[in-house]
Amino acid sequence: MATLDELVAFMDRELNLAAIPDYPGAVNGLQLANGGAVGRIVTAVDASLAVVEAAAAGGPGLLLVHHGMFWQGAQPVRGAFYRKLKTAMDAGLAIYSAHLPLDVHPEWGNNICLARALGVMETGPFLDWKGSAMGLRGTWHGTRDELRERLSAAVGGPVLMCSGGPETIRTVGLVTGGAGTEVAAAAAAGVDAFISGEGPHWSFPLAEELGLNVMLAGHYATETFGVKALGAELARRFGLPWDFIDRPTGL
Repeated sequence: MATLDELVAFMDRELNLAAIPDYPGAVNGLQLANGGAVGRIVTAVDASLAVVEAAAAGGPGLLLVHHGMFWQGAQPVRGAFYRKLKTAMDAGLAIYSAHLPLDVHPEWGNNICLARALGVMETGPFLDWKGSAMGLRGTWHGTRDELRERLSAAVGGPVLMCSGGPETIRTVGLVTGGAGTEVAAAAAAGVDAFISGEGPHWSFPLAEELGLNVMLAGHYATETFGVKALGAELARRFGLPWDFIDRPTGL
């Protein structure tokens, strides 16, 4: 058994929440407290009602998510939002969310975990946003079809590809999640292939015009890595059992 305060202090510090900018709806950190004791860790990508209900079925604990409860901003506490809060509180389930701080973490982040799964080497910062690098770039040697196959295996699903760049890949830039709008910035950075989760329709013709290979492997699928890595680390450090609730969106 660990205390909620211990877990929160560790994550706040190690994820560097205070220094990394994020979207207003992220509300990084502890979003819902419990009575103070944590006997298990549950991880998931989204703090949806279905996820909260599944996590709460196991009783008290800490639910660690990438997308928290407040993406839609301030809202009345009624309907599904009321049920979500009541279900968690009745079960003694605390909820902690880490968005961009978990994407960019050098050890447990979505970006670095996906880069390792792909075999991307010599990684460094990629694409600045408000003074912080959103992603990673590095070296990778092979064809774009081989990279697509490796990416599909890493996320366990299909990969959409725009074959706008060279067939032989030597440099890769990646930003997990919904960074497909950054095609122009990725091309300007000089990478052969740009990997993200999802993007708008116009990103494909633009990639062709700019001579860039773009691979989109799903917003959800590219962001399962971080919560799993951090959940395993918390379990190791604090001697707690942990689990992952898989609730894919297909997007």
